[in-house]
Amino acid sequence: MTSGNKLKPIASRLLLIIGALLLTGCKQEFPTNPDYISDGFDFPVGKPNSKGYYDAQPFGKNNHLGSDWNGDGGGNTDLGKPVFAISNGYIHSAKNLGGGWGNVIRIIHQLPNGKQVESLYAHCKKILVKPNTWVKKGEKIGTMGSCNGRYIAHLHFEIRSFINMKIGGGYSWFSLGYLNPTKFIKANREVSK
Repeated sequence: MTSGNKLKPIASRLLLIIGALLLTGCKQEFPTNPDYISDGFDFPVGKPNSKGYYDAQPFGKNNHLGSDWNGDGGGNTDLGKPVFAISNGYIHSAKNLGGGWGNVIRIIHQLPNGKQVESLYAHCKKILVKPNTWVKKGEKIGTMGSCNGRYIAHLHFEIRSFINMKIGGGYSWFSLGYLNPTKFIKANREVSK
């Protein structure tokens, strides 16, 4: 057996351990409300179909764990433009995380089948919602920012299949728990009850 073949079982076990740690670190009960069960998903900018915006750095490109939404006008033309909740949900966090994240909003969405997913909106100029409150799909939750001039204005947007994961770095080859936002939204425009 070559040394490369010996490493494959070790790498597989390591991935399982990391996955288990991610999962156990994410267990948390969030309140539910029958009036805020998801009825489908829209895009977070240019609602409902991202009109006037493009995904400048799609999920997976350069190991990116989200989508970077920029306005068609380029530069900072979208600075201060509205950011919308992609679906009904519970705002479990809305605060400035500093560093390369800036103002971040995290929303838990409960599907009719009981499954939950989380949406994350980063680099916001303003946060217009409060934690531990409920939001409806299409409601304005913040504005697009530049993380205090650190970047050209854009929205870093993630959808996570494991809720309440650590914030992370926005990039990684290990994408367990992260969903392709565009594919997820397109596949779940309407959620059957």
